[in-house]
Amino acid sequence: MRRLWLLFAQTVTICLGVLFVVATLRPEWLRGAPRTAPRAPLSAPAVEPAPRAAPISYAGAVALAAPAVVNVYTSKRVREPIVPLPDDPDLARLFRNLPGFTRSQKTTALGSGVIVSKSGYILTNDHVIESADTIRVSLNDGRQAEARVVGADRESDLAVLKIDLPDLAVITFNSRHQVRVGDVVLAIGNPFGVGQTTTMGIVSALGRNRLGLDIDENFIQTDAAINPGNSGGALIDTSGQLVGINTAIYSGSSGGSLGIGFAIPAPAAHQIMEQIIKTGHVTRGWLGIEPQDITPDLAHAFHLSRDDGIIVASVQRRSPAWDAGVHVGDIVRKIDGHLVYDTVGFLSQIAPIAPGREVTLTILRDGRTHEVRVKVGARPPGPTR
Repeated sequence: MRRLWLLFAQTVTICLGVLFVVATLRPEWLRGAPRTAPRAPLSAPAVEPAPRAAPISYAGAVALAAPAVVNVYTSKRVREPIVPLPDDPDLARLFRNLPGFTRSQKTTALGSGVIVSKSGYILTNDHVIESADTIRVSLNDGRQAEARVVGADRESDLAVLKIDLPDLAVITFNSRHQVRVGDVVLAIGNPFGVGQTTTMGIVSALGRNRLGLDIDENFIQTDAAINPGNSGGALIDTSGQLVGINTAIYSGSSGGSLGIGFAIPAPAAHQIMEQIIKTGHVTRGWLGIEPQDITPDLAHAFHLSRDDGIIVASVQRRSPAWDAGVHVGDIVRKIDGHLVYDTVGFLSQIAPIAPGREVTLTILRDGRTHEVRVKVGARPPGPTR
């Protein structure tokens, strides 16, 4: 009997021990909680990674503009002297003028252009097609066509060509906002003849002039890579609209891009283009005044409180200014109420005015302000103002 009680006690002890262990590990069993209840996490849940920003791309802008940018190939025949010693400039000059000592040689050049209308008008640089015998245009889609010159303007270095092909892509001129220094721009053209190429940069400066490139200078400066062959191509903004016609580069002795390129602003190019298409040439306003900038020394000599405006250095006889009574030494402050800051600004304000229209010059003469009405004339050929 004693053994039975001992066995019973041991059995009860073992059962109580098992219940204690189970109660310690799974207390919810004793409370009737479901076995599927979630356990507390041993660590904090993983944080979802932030979505990555989309990479900056200008593919959309290029896709809009590139089909309207063309390659322009020109050729012409020139007479070259046959010189026994080609390195001697005196002999070259002598043999060039001797009959029988010259030969005809074909030269080729390349550039770019921009299609501006469905009817086939193309805007490019005058120096791209100057003196060319033949002009061939190659489109972005692989088609080619002979082009004829509608008209050219040497003063702005712009020219308009015409091709006859259907279904042409056309560039859109930027008319929505003013171009600013710091804006991202893309240059599209045919540098070195390698084929259509796009480069990126920013607008580095506006209103660049006195570069000795053209008579009328008001360039956009950019660091987008522009090289030989880019001339006449498109400078576009990030929406694919035309902001300028690439025209020139500063290359030093390297012959390539050094990060300083120049483009004709699209509004000026559009105005000149429309005149060429309509009449075949460009007519500019003219007063017959030779302007001179007011330096600090001249401002002191004329007892001026500021140095804006221009001094009338000379007046051409029988010119509009002469007939209106403008005198040498007059200081032109305003044109139709718009301030004149320097000679470049004066010329750029007069040039777009249609001949025959009257303008009011606000001038300072002998310390007094006068208003003079002048009928604008047409600028004669050459660098006359």
